[in-house]
Amino acid sequence: FFSLSDLILVRFNKKMAGIVVVFDFDKTIIDLDSDNWVIDELGATDLFNRLLPTMPWNSLMDRMMKELHEQGKTIDDIEQVLKHVPVIPRVVPAIKAAHALGCDLRIVSDANVFYIETILKHLGIYDYFTEINTNPGYVDEQGKLRILPHHDFHHGCSFNTCPPNMCKGLVIERIQTSLAKEGKKRMIYLGDGAGDFCPSLKMKEQDFVMPRKDFPVWKLINENRHLIRARIRFA
Repeated sequence: FFSLSDLILVRFNKKMAGIVVVFDFDKTIIDLDSDNWVIDELGATDLFNRLLPTMPWNSLMDRMMKELHEQGKTIDDIEQVLKHVPVIPRVVPAIKAAHALGCDLRIVSDANVFYIETILKHLGIYDYFTEINTNPGYVDEQGKLRILPHHDFHHGCSFNTCPPNMCKGLVIERIQTSLAKEGKKRMIYLGDGAGDFCPSLKMKEQDFVMPRKDFPVWKLINENRHLIRARIRFA
């Protein structure tokens, strides 16, 4: 899957300090959906499936954390499950290599900050990332994990590939504005899901998008190549 370090070495040679690499998380760093992993491993799949048609995914995950808490599941239980999540082969070495080459690594994900930080710290790569953009999550006074939306449910994106709680394209536009001020010139975006299509459209001619082959964003990009300004390198 990962030819990221090769891409950086071949394409950019000694200009790595000006490169920002943006990763999705689920199915891009870890090899599955973190929400589903926690729900399945803690035995709440049936309840999750019953509630799924009744509310948006982000709201459902907050509700499921409440249900798990009432069933006696603790934050430690959730953390232990997260520490055993399958990781995509070679992704950790690729992240370490990109960081060693001087790249600025960031995450834009529709998971949540509690899951992502727990997993990255367990893998020993948390400090390699300068920014994590995702749904907020915190442990309340009752010891229950709360999960909130990153954006207001009316974020205004016109693409139906973006979920109501997060438009990654808006996040990328904010990052691009800040990078222009910092003098950083190139971005590499890696993702897999339909929600990664909108940010791929924001990439510029000097950038790269690396969609995971045979995943939803790969299909969307193949069907809409005329809309993509960045260079495409299938991962």
